[in-house]
Amino acid sequence: MKEQFTISVFTENHIGILSRITIIFTRRHINIESLTVSETEVKGISRYTVVVTETRDIVRKVVKQLERQIEVFEAYYHTSDEVIYQEIALYKLPIKAITEGVSIENIIRQHYARILTVEENFLIIEKSGHKEQTQALLEELEPFGVMEFVRSGRVAIIKPMWKFNEGLHEMERREPELLVE
Repeated sequence: MKEQFTISVFTENHIGILSRITIIFTRRHINIESLTVSETEVKGISRYTVVVTETRDIVRKVVKQLERQIEVFEAYYHTSDEVIYQEIALYKLPIKAITEGVSIENIIRQHYARILTVEENFLIIEKSGHKEQTQALLEELEPFGVMEFVRSGRVAIIKPMWKFNEGLHEMERREPELLVE
């Protein structure tokens, strides 16, 4: 049975690794629903957060294949209930949306969003949350004339305690030249 998984891949920060990671999914005809790459707390290490909907068996095989990449330190997969995650969304609306009444302010408050900036011709609203939450705000803002909308990929932290982080810090202390270009 297919379910949603968050895959975390910890790699060296090298050119071309993103391509090699995504090709593993492409060859297996797995759609990547969300992809976020960021630095980690350890210098020289990047974290790829990939969200897919697939069977556990397929995800397990993909993770094993990812770990065989030279620059990959570790890869893990987790179900949505094993991670704490958020996305961020930005909504660009014409300035008249805020000058024509109080209802947009109520919508922003109800969705725990905030006005990020107000310019001469438009305003930007920011909302963090799960995809369903940012989508619900989009649907409520559409009557005001959404000019532009963008949503980030998932950022996630794993709930269970694990030792990978400690191992990286230890490696950084012993052999810092291995983790820095």
